[in-house]
Amino acid sequence: MRNGPLTVPRSVLWVKRQRCAVCLEPARALLRWWRSPGTRPCTPGADACSVPVSEIIAVEETDAHGKHSASGRWQKMEKPFAFTEIRRQHQLLCAWIWAEHCLCEACPCLHLWLGSSRPKHLLVFINPFGGKGQGKRIYERKVAPLFTLASITTEIIITDHANQAKETLYEINIDSYDGIVCVGGDGMFSEVLHGLIGRTQRSAGIDPNHSKAVLVPSTLRIGIIPAGSTDCVCYSTVGTNDAETSALHIIVGDSLAMDVSSVHHNNTLLRYSVSLLGYGFYGDLIKDSEKKRWMGLIRYDFSGLKTFLSHHCYEGTVSFLPAQHTVGSPRDRKPCRAGCFVCRQSKQQLEEEQKKASYGLENAEEVEEWQVINGKFLAINATNMSCACPRSPGGLSPAAHLGDGSSDLILIRKCSRFNFLRFLVRHTNQYDQFDFTFVDVYRVKKFQFTSKPTEEEDSNLKERGKQRFGHICNDSPMCGLSASSSSWNCDGEILHSPTIEVRVHCQLVRLFARGIEEKPKRDPHS
Repeated sequence: MRNGPLTVPRSVLWVKRQRCAVCLEPARALLRWWRSPGTRPCTPGADACSVPVSEIIAVEETDAHGKHSASGRWQKMEKPFAFTEIRRQHQLLCAWIWAEHCLCEACPCLHLWLGSSRPKHLLVFINPFGGKGQGKRIYERKVAPLFTLASITTEIIITDHANQAKETLYEINIDSYDGIVCVGGDGMFSEVLHGLIGRTQRSAGIDPNHSKAVLVPSTLRIGIIPAGSTDCVCYSTVGTNDAETSALHIIVGDSLAMDVSSVHHNNTLLRYSVSLLGYGFYGDLIKDSEKKRWMGLIRYDFSGLKTFLSHHCYEGTVSFLPAQHTVGSPRDRKPCRAGCFVCRQSKQQLEEEQKKASYGLENAEEVEEWQVINGKFLAINATNMSCACPRSPGGLSPAAHLGDGSSDLILIRKCSRFNFLRFLVRHTNQYDQFDFTFVDVYRVKKFQFTSKPTEEEDSNLKERGKQRFGHICNDSPMCGLSASSSSWNCDGEILHSPTIEVRVHCQLVRLFARGIEEKPKRDPHS
């Protein structure tokens, strides 16, 4: 399928505004309009624009009396017909909308819009409980009409218990679907991710519990309709948490490759991670918030304040293998964007490394400059993406890349509460959040962590901690002192084993997305 503007006779590219069909255009200034005498159809005298074929989502045939037939298929038409392009709305950089315009001249090449990358039949999982419980309503009002317009058929499963999507993907025949759509938050996406990866490895005869296993990517893409509390994955891959925008990305068949990290303990797969793997601060936060689900979404703010006041640090050893194949670095201020050069180039260099390993240099990677760091840490974070969200537009690691085969490992050493607060505030502004003496960041392709238990957590210290901060810290040792161990926050789920081994699998899954688009340069003639 072509991605550039449609190569057809010039008269076909002149568009007259009439209702007939539907296409889309990202909210950026790609259209160029002309003014002219208004009565001549389909000539440079009418309002006109050049529209990429890849942006068209549906077509309706229209006769001379204005009646139209919504076949949903692009075909050769002898009578006048039309299509619709997306226009910029409210100056949103990444949000898409759709509109309608009429193209009043037939062209035999327009059938080229149909391509194998566009989905025709989708499996849709809807979480009716996630976020504010609006998943089903969002899908029915904003997404389903667009899928119908684009002649996409769906099979819908409304989940009623945890891990239902994962279990379903292990059981059903998925060969008849062109993709899987999850309607919900990051937890719903994680279920679909685990089910799809697990099903793919089982079919390929690969044991995912083996930490050195080379995992096979799935041929199916995952679409995310955001309906959760944070929608971190959607926000970091599309640039907005708008449901209609995500639906349009699915319709046109966009494809975005994304890294996945496997987390192991004693040769047992614990979970997969695509966004945040956090120990210490974020691990304590998610563990405490799970006890307060009755509070709703405000539990994250409450648990965050409680964890900050507790100010626990944890002693342990971090070992990591630097990602020498990557083109960028965590502090180069070059964020991952649509058509990212860093991701493409890094993948090519990683493939060259793997070819060398296949020629007998496999053991070289295991002894290749592993770095070891011991210390007391307030937090240890590993991010495969920026982890951006509306509250933190830059995310935990603004220059992290989606498909470069690496993870950004962020080590926050023991420091004062005031300095740690300064670090956290940096997540909400444009300042370099790694510009602190107590913060280190590395781009890695593997890492291990082993906790070191301490003996400082006796009953007297617990009692003194309670007296100092009251009930806020009543479940933890005295603030500022080392606890025995924390838990890992793996994409919002708790991993109770502090000792883990992590490996990044380059571009293991694909999403119906194209990455965050750069802000267009202003056209002086527009």
